[in-house]
Amino acid sequence: MLKEFKAFAMQGNVMDMAVGIIIGAAFGKIVSSLVGEVLMPPLGLLIGNVDFSNLYFNLSGQSFASLTEAKAAGAPVVSYGLFFNTVIDFIVVAFVIFLLVKQINRLKTGPTPAAPNTKDCPYCLSTIPLKASRCAYCTADLKTA
Repeated sequence: MLKEFKAFAMQGNVMDMAVGIIIGAAFGKIVSSLVGEVLMPPLGLLIGNVDFSNLYFNLSGQSFASLTEAKAAGAPVVSYGLFFNTVIDFIVVAFVIFLLVKQINRLKTGPTPAAPNTKDCPYCLSTIPLKASRCAYCTADLKTA
């Protein structure tokens, strides 16, 4: 059983998947940083000096100055600002994955094949140029064919 597990774990697909997961996790951190530190501050400034990571609904009825203070006091809160940041993270990751898959599919299909420039003679089945009006091999008139 140990040999089977070793063979399974060392297969190319499993190793490729492991590398993909590790790179995906690192990419997720980069995107979270991009959204949290680069995209959201200007968006919050445009909306009216709003810090999205500090937006929340307080369910306890008490008053708190920030989300951190409310969580430290153990108050039940709905952190919709953090949720909004997470949704933006997801949209950015999904868009980048879409672009990546689109490029990979384009590379897989390769260039479109060139149009044929020859045809077969209907009489002797020899290969002749597409624009030929008479077969070079059997001298048949191709205009009447």
